[in-house]
Amino acid sequence: GAHVATCARDGDALDALETDLGDAAGRVTTQVADVRDEYDVERFLETAAREAEAGVDAVVASAGVYHGDPGETSVSGESYAAFDDHFRTNARGVFTTFREAAPHLAEDARLLALSGRVAREPKPGYGSYAVSKAATEAVARQFGADLAVPVGVVDPGAVATDLTGGRGMDPERAVDLVVWALEAAAPETLDCEVVDRRTMRQS
Repeated sequence: GAHVATCARDGDALDALETDLGDAAGRVTTQVADVRDEYDVERFLETAAREAEAGVDAVVASAGVYHGDPGETSVSGESYAAFDDHFRTNARGVFTTFREAAPHLAEDARLLALSGRVAREPKPGYGSYAVSKAATEAVARQFGADLAVPVGVVDPGAVATDLTGGRGMDPERAVDLVVWALEAAAPETLDCEVVDRRTMRQS
């Protein structure tokens, strides 16, 4: 029964989402926006807040990019352009999303940022993507310290998306974890640890 607002740079992907949702599409607001552009994000969240009326109950910052091949990208040989875009999208994108959402949050809102294990356990070949995800987690935790709402970091594991070249788990499993974090996880769970599938199983 939730009304969901979602944005992406790819308008065709948003159109496909609405088609897939069929009759449920009336409960979904889509808007083309780039998380690297704070004005895009501001406009999107203003739209979401108008639809919510009583305040935004949850924000999931999931945008991410990976320049290079996972496991094959060394920071020593990476371009400055790749480094900058990893941070603009993966870390600054979360900062911008949470910052622009803050004025519109409902009293019992929750914020989630998607991350990955390489943020905490560096592995060879993940370059500045891993560094940017560590920054993503730091951004989320700082918002958790500054805002009076639970803010969590969700690590779903490798998910089969364009970012991973289609390798990884079914995206629906990642969605299940995010929904659990939004609906069932105790606030102290979000504030104190990274939420992954093990967290959900042990709850």
